[in-house]
Amino acid sequence: MGLFGKKKICSICGGEIKLLGNRKLEDGNMCKDCAKKLSPFFSDRRRSTVDSIKEQLEYREANKDKVAEFNATAVYGDRYKVMIDEDAGRFMVAQTRNYREENPDVIDFKDVTGVDIDIDEDRDEEMREDSQGNEISYNPPRYNYSYDFNIVIRVRNPYFDEIRIQLNNSSVYINHSDYSSGGDFNISIGGVSLGTNNSGKPDPHQSVDYCEYEKMCNDIKAALTSGRKQAREQAAAANAPRIPVVCKCCGATTIPDMNGCCEFCGGAAQ
Repeated sequence: MGLFGKKKICSICGGEIKLLGNRKLEDGNMCKDCAKKLSPFFSDRRRSTVDSIKEQLEYREANKDKVAEFNATAVYGDRYKVMIDEDAGRFMVAQTRNYREENPDVIDFKDVTGVDIDIDEDRDEEMREDSQGNEISYNPPRYNYSYDFNIVIRVRNPYFDEIRIQLNNSSVYINHSDYSSGGDFNISIGGVSLGTNNSGKPDPHQSVDYCEYEKMCNDIKAALTSGRKQAREQAAAANAPRIPVVCKCCGATTIPDMNGCCEFCGGAAQ
Protein backbone atom coordinates (compact mmCIF):
# COMPACT_ATOMS: atom_id res chain seq x y z
CA MET A 1 0.00 0.00 0.00
CA GLY A 2 1.39 3.39 -0.98
CA LEU A 3 1.60 6.53 1.07
CA PHE A 4 -1.82 7.70 -0.11
CA GLY A 5 -3.58 4.32 0.01
CA LYS A 6 -4.20 1.60 -2.51
CA LYS A 7 -2.87 2.23 -6.00
CA LYS A 8 -5.52 2.88 -8.66
CA ILE A 9 -5.61 0.99 -11.95
CA CYS A 10 -6.90 2.49 -15.18
CA SER A 11 -10.17 0.79 -16.15
CA ILE A 12 -9.40 1.46 -19.82
CA CYS A 13 -5.81 0.33 -20.42
CA GLY A 14 -5.12 -1.56 -17.17
CA GLY A 15 -2.07 0.53 -16.34
CA GLU A 16 -1.24 1.97 -12.96
CA ILE A 17 -2.50 5.50 -12.43
CA LYS A 18 0.23 7.79 -11.12
CA LEU A 19 -0.19 10.43 -8.43
CA LEU A 20 -2.66 13.16 -9.49
CA GLY A 21 -3.21 11.30 -12.78
CA ASN A 22 -6.66 9.86 -12.10
CA ARG A 23 -9.64 10.89 -14.22
CA LYS A 24 -12.78 9.69 -12.48
CA LEU A 25 -15.50 7.93 -14.50
CA GLU A 26 -19.02 7.00 -13.48
CA ASP A 27 -18.04 3.40 -12.78
CA GLY A 28 -14.25 3.39 -12.83
CA ASN A 29 -11.02 5.31 -13.26
CA MET A 30 -9.01 6.48 -16.24
CA CYS A 31 -5.38 7.53 -16.54
CA LYS A 32 -4.43 10.86 -18.07
CA ASP A 33 -2.82 9.16 -21.08
CA CYS A 34 -6.14 7.56 -22.06
CA ALA A 35 -7.92 10.84 -21.35
CA LYS A 36 -5.66 12.64 -23.85
CA LYS A 37 -6.95 10.35 -26.61
CA LEU A 38 -10.56 11.51 -26.19
CA SER A 39 -12.07 14.20 -28.38
CA PRO A 40 -11.06 17.70 -27.21
CA PHE A 41 -14.72 18.71 -27.53
CA PHE A 42 -15.95 15.94 -25.21
CA SER A 43 -16.91 17.31 -21.79
CA ASP A 44 -19.06 14.66 -20.11
CA ARG A 45 -16.31 12.41 -18.79
CA ARG A 46 -17.47 12.18 -15.16
CA ARG A 47 -20.87 10.84 -16.19
CA SER A 48 -19.40 8.40 -18.71
CA THR A 49 -19.10 4.67 -18.13
CA VAL A 50 -16.01 2.60 -18.84
CA ASP A 51 -17.75 0.96 -21.79
CA SER A 52 -18.74 4.31 -23.35
CA ILE A 53 -15.17 5.59 -23.03
CA LYS A 54 -13.85 2.46 -24.73
CA GLU A 55 -16.36 2.98 -27.55
CA GLN A 56 -15.20 6.56 -27.97
CA LEU A 57 -11.56 5.49 -28.12
CA GLU A 58 -12.47 3.05 -30.90
CA TYR A 59 -14.16 5.92 -32.75
CA ARG A 60 -11.08 8.09 -32.20
CA GLU A 61 -8.79 5.37 -33.53
CA ALA A 62 -10.91 5.00 -36.68
CA ASN A 63 -10.84 8.80 -37.04
CA LYS A 64 -7.09 8.64 -37.72
CA ASP A 65 -7.79 7.11 -41.15
CA LYS A 66 -10.11 10.01 -41.98
CA VAL A 67 -7.44 12.50 -40.93
CA ALA A 68 -4.88 10.75 -43.14
CA GLU A 69 -7.25 11.03 -46.12
CA PHE A 70 -8.16 14.66 -45.41
CA ASN A 71 -7.23 17.14 -48.14
CA ALA A 72 -7.82 20.72 -47.01
CA THR A 73 -9.13 23.03 -49.73
CA ALA A 74 -9.61 25.97 -47.33
CA VAL A 75 -8.18 26.86 -43.91
CA TYR A 76 -9.44 29.60 -41.56
CA GLY A 77 -8.23 30.89 -38.21
CA ASP A 78 -5.08 31.53 -36.20
CA ARG A 79 -5.56 30.19 -32.67
CA TYR A 80 -7.70 27.30 -33.91
CA LYS A 81 -7.86 26.35 -37.56
CA VAL A 82 -11.08 25.34 -39.27
CA MET A 83 -9.94 23.08 -42.12
CA ILE A 84 -12.40 22.29 -44.90
CA ASP A 85 -12.25 19.49 -47.47
CA GLU A 86 -14.84 20.62 -50.00
CA ASP A 87 -14.28 17.64 -52.30
CA ALA A 88 -15.01 15.09 -49.55
CA GLY A 89 -17.68 17.22 -47.88
CA ARG A 90 -15.93 17.23 -44.51
CA PHE A 91 -14.27 19.59 -42.04
CA MET A 92 -12.17 19.42 -38.89
CA VAL A 93 -10.86 21.86 -36.28
CA ALA A 94 -7.15 21.65 -35.46
CA GLN A 95 -5.13 23.44 -32.80
CA THR A 96 -1.60 22.49 -33.89
CA ARG A 97 0.30 22.36 -37.15
CA ASN A 98 0.87 18.63 -36.72
CA TYR A 99 -2.81 17.85 -37.09
CA ARG A 100 -2.20 14.21 -38.06
CA GLU A 101 -0.71 13.55 -34.63
CA GLU A 102 -3.38 15.71 -32.98
CA ASN A 103 -6.13 13.62 -34.62
CA PRO A 104 -8.92 16.27 -34.90
CA ASP A 105 -12.46 14.94 -35.23
CA VAL A 106 -13.40 14.75 -38.93
CA ILE A 107 -17.06 15.70 -39.37
CA ASP A 108 -19.26 15.42 -42.47
CA PHE A 109 -21.03 18.53 -43.72
CA LYS A 110 -24.35 16.70 -43.40
CA ASP A 111 -23.83 16.46 -39.63
CA VAL A 112 -23.63 20.24 -39.17
CA THR A 113 -26.84 21.46 -37.51
CA GLY A 114 -25.97 25.16 -37.26
CA VAL A 115 -23.22 27.77 -37.15
CA ASP A 116 -23.22 30.88 -34.93
CA ILE A 117 -20.82 33.83 -34.84
CA ASP A 118 -20.03 35.26 -31.40
CA ILE A 119 -17.89 38.40 -31.27
CA ASP A 120 -16.98 39.21 -27.68
CA GLU A 121 -16.55 42.90 -26.87
CA ASP A 122 -14.83 44.16 -23.74
CA ARG A 123 -14.08 47.71 -22.68
CA ASP A 124 -11.86 49.39 -20.09
CA GLU A 125 -12.24 52.98 -19.08
CA GLU A 126 -9.25 55.23 -19.67
CA MET A 127 -8.55 57.34 -16.60
CA ARG A 128 -6.52 60.50 -15.89
CA GLU A 129 -4.91 62.01 -12.80
CA ASP A 130 -6.25 65.11 -11.13
CA SER A 131 -4.08 67.73 -9.43
CA GLN A 132 -3.92 65.61 -6.25
CA GLY A 133 -2.75 62.54 -8.12
CA ASN A 134 -6.11 60.74 -7.96
CA GLU A 135 -7.43 58.74 -10.90
CA ILE A 136 -10.62 60.27 -12.28
CA SER A 137 -12.74 59.82 -15.37
CA TYR A 138 -12.57 62.00 -18.43
CA ASN A 139 -15.63 64.04 -19.28
CA PRO A 140 -17.09 62.50 -21.33
CA PRO A 141 -15.65 59.07 -20.32
CA ARG A 142 -13.12 57.46 -22.63
CA TYR A 143 -12.97 53.71 -23.23
CA ASN A 144 -10.53 51.25 -24.80
CA TYR A 145 -12.24 48.37 -26.60
CA SER A 146 -11.07 44.83 -27.34
CA TYR A 147 -12.66 42.11 -29.47
CA ASP A 148 -12.37 38.32 -29.70
CA PHE A 149 -13.88 36.31 -32.54
CA ASN A 150 -15.58 33.00 -31.78
CA ILE A 151 -17.35 30.54 -34.01
CA VAL A 152 -19.83 28.02 -32.60
CA ILE A 153 -20.46 24.95 -34.78
CA ARG A 154 -23.33 22.69 -33.70
CA VAL A 155 -23.05 19.11 -34.89
CA ARG A 156 -24.56 15.65 -34.62
CA ASN A 157 -21.96 13.46 -32.93
CA PRO A 158 -22.35 10.76 -30.26
CA TYR A 159 -19.76 12.40 -28.00
CA PHE A 160 -20.32 16.16 -28.36
CA ASP A 161 -22.86 18.47 -29.95
CA GLU A 162 -20.96 21.75 -30.11
CA ILE A 163 -17.56 23.03 -31.19
CA ARG A 164 -16.75 26.47 -29.80
CA ILE A 165 -13.42 28.00 -30.78
CA GLN A 166 -11.68 31.37 -30.84
CA LEU A 167 -10.16 32.26 -34.21
CA ASN A 168 -7.81 35.10 -33.20
CA ASN A 169 -4.57 34.56 -31.28
CA SER A 170 -4.75 37.94 -29.55
CA SER A 171 -7.55 40.42 -29.03
CA VAL A 172 -8.17 43.21 -31.52
CA TYR A 173 -7.79 46.52 -29.63
CA ILE A 174 -9.23 49.95 -30.40
CA ASN A 175 -7.78 52.58 -28.05
CA HIS A 176 -9.00 56.11 -27.35
CA SER A 177 -5.84 57.90 -26.39
CA ASP A 178 -6.10 61.35 -28.01
CA TYR A 179 -9.14 63.65 -27.97
CA SER A 180 -9.44 66.87 -29.90
CA SER A 181 -11.42 69.89 -28.79
CA GLY A 182 -15.15 69.83 -29.32
CA GLY A 183 -15.58 66.29 -28.03
CA ASP A 184 -14.08 64.49 -31.03
CA PHE A 185 -11.50 61.79 -30.41
CA ASN A 186 -8.86 60.20 -32.55
CA ILE A 187 -9.08 56.44 -33.16
CA SER A 188 -5.78 54.66 -33.69
CA ILE A 189 -4.57 51.08 -33.81
CA GLY A 190 -0.89 50.29 -33.65
CA GLY A 191 -0.10 53.99 -34.01
CA VAL A 192 -2.07 54.25 -37.27
CA SER A 193 -4.84 56.84 -37.17
CA LEU A 194 -8.31 55.69 -38.20
CA GLY A 195 -9.86 59.16 -38.06
CA THR A 196 -12.05 60.92 -35.53
CA ASN A 197 -15.47 60.15 -34.13
CA ASN A 198 -17.71 61.99 -31.68
CA SER A 199 -20.35 59.28 -31.17
CA GLY A 200 -18.81 58.07 -27.90
CA LYS A 201 -17.74 54.72 -29.36
CA PRO A 202 -15.55 53.93 -32.36
CA ASP A 203 -16.83 51.90 -35.26
CA PRO A 204 -14.75 48.68 -35.08
CA HIS A 205 -15.05 48.26 -38.84
CA GLN A 206 -12.44 50.98 -39.18
CA SER A 207 -9.96 48.34 -37.99
CA VAL A 208 -8.47 46.16 -40.71
CA ASP A 209 -7.93 43.32 -38.24
CA TYR A 210 -11.55 43.47 -37.05
CA CYS A 211 -12.82 43.31 -40.62
CA GLU A 212 -10.54 40.41 -41.51
CA TYR A 213 -11.68 38.28 -38.57
CA GLU A 214 -15.32 39.16 -39.10
CA LYS A 215 -15.02 38.10 -42.74
CA MET A 216 -13.31 34.89 -41.62
CA CYS A 217 -16.28 34.10 -39.37
CA ASN A 218 -18.73 34.75 -42.19
CA ASP A 219 -16.71 32.66 -44.65
CA ILE A 220 -16.67 29.68 -42.26
CA LYS A 221 -20.40 29.95 -41.68
CA ALA A 222 -21.10 30.20 -45.41
CA ALA A 223 -18.85 27.24 -46.26
CA LEU A 224 -20.34 24.93 -43.63
CA THR A 225 -23.98 25.88 -44.12
CA SER A 226 -23.79 25.68 -47.92
CA GLY A 227 -21.89 22.40 -47.65
CA ARG A 228 -24.57 21.04 -45.31
CA LYS A 229 -27.33 22.11 -47.70
CA GLN A 230 -25.63 20.46 -50.67
CA ALA A 231 -24.90 17.24 -48.76
CA ARG A 232 -28.50 16.94 -47.58
CA GLU A 233 -29.88 17.65 -51.05
CA GLN A 234 -27.65 14.93 -52.49
CA ALA A 235 -28.77 12.48 -49.80
CA ALA A 236 -32.42 13.29 -50.47
CA ALA A 237 -31.92 12.80 -54.20
CA ALA A 238 -30.16 9.47 -53.63
CA ASN A 239 -33.02 8.24 -51.47
CA ALA A 240 -35.78 9.48 -53.76
CA PRO A 241 -37.73 6.83 -55.74
CA ARG A 242 -36.18 6.19 -59.15
CA ILE A 243 -38.86 6.31 -61.84
CA PRO A 244 -38.29 4.91 -65.36
CA VAL A 245 -38.55 7.43 -68.20
CA VAL A 246 -38.21 7.33 -71.97
CA CYS A 247 -34.85 8.78 -73.01
CA LYS A 248 -35.36 11.66 -75.40
CA CYS A 249 -31.99 10.88 -77.04
CA CYS A 250 -32.19 7.16 -77.80
CA GLY A 251 -35.83 6.33 -77.03
CA ALA A 252 -34.97 3.60 -74.51
CA THR A 253 -36.84 3.20 -71.26
CA THR A 254 -34.28 4.01 -68.61
CA ILE A 255 -33.81 4.99 -64.98
CA PRO A 256 -31.67 8.17 -65.06
CA ASP A 257 -28.53 8.32 -62.97
CA MET A 258 -27.76 11.00 -60.36
CA ASN A 259 -27.00 13.47 -63.18
CA GLY A 260 -30.20 12.71 -65.07
CA CYS A 261 -28.38 10.80 -67.81
CA CYS A 262 -29.57 7.70 -69.68
CA GLU A 263 -28.03 4.44 -68.51
CA PHE A 264 -27.79 3.24 -72.14
CA CYS A 265 -26.62 6.15 -74.28
CA GLY A 266 -25.37 8.51 -71.59
CA GLY A 267 -27.41 11.40 -72.97
CA ALA A 268 -29.75 13.70 -71.07
CA ALA A 269 -32.72 11.44 -70.43
CA GLN A 270 -35.08 14.28 -69.46
